[in-house]
Amino acid sequence: MKNSRVFDLLGPIMVGPSSSHTAGAVRLGLMAGKILATEIRKARILLHGSFAQTGKGHGTHLALIAGLLGMYPDDERIKIASQLAESYGVIINFENIDLGQVHPNSVKFELTGANGQKSTIIGSSLGGGKVIITEVDGFRVKFTGEYSTLIAVYPDYPGMIAEITTQVASAGVNIAQMKVSREGRGRKALTVIEADEVIKDIVVQHIKGLPKIEKVMYLEQMN
Repeated sequence: MKNSRVFDLLGPIMVGPSSSHTAGAVRLGLMAGKILATEIRKARILLHGSFAQTGKGHGTHLALIAGLLGMYPDDERIKIASQLAESYGVIINFENIDLGQVHPNSVKFELTGANGQKSTIIGSSLGGGKVIITEVDGFRVKFTGEYSTLIAVYPDYPGMIAEITTQVASAGVNIAQMKVSREGRGRKALTVIEADEVIKDIVVQHIKGLPKIEKVMYLEQMN
């Protein structure tokens, strides 16, 4: 039996009462932090639906903070995530928001890094510890962390996607899924590549070195 099937049957190993509000929330925070791709200094966390209504009682606030700090769902420090964030000098504010027709367990992160870099991420906890990211910096996306995931931002021009995928393929990495979003022809674009294998750092660095690439983020597969 594959690990993913065991996960489906038993759910995640976690700290907290609810897989949606705790394990899923930790994973959302963890993925958001990796998308920012630098040390977090400030986080505005906007809670939607059930997260907003019952999240505090279910430990959602602590779980989201823990994920942003790089913790996993089975980390015992989740219970003191707020104190840890304060000790690290990370400023965190929570607010409620109506994100419209999205999953009830949804959250929007507005993150600021140590170098002033900013990123906005929207994601949802689907139950059983499973999550999905649906928006990155205004671009519609759809990835779950179940694959190794590479995100590249660049100005749209002919051949750019081919250059990125050539780097991935030349390393013997099989692309499972890929989605391209753009603001318009010749404007900023974002590509999400989900791969079956680990994308080694040297490949990520080669993609970062391609002409016109603005930003590259890599998220390891989440078990």
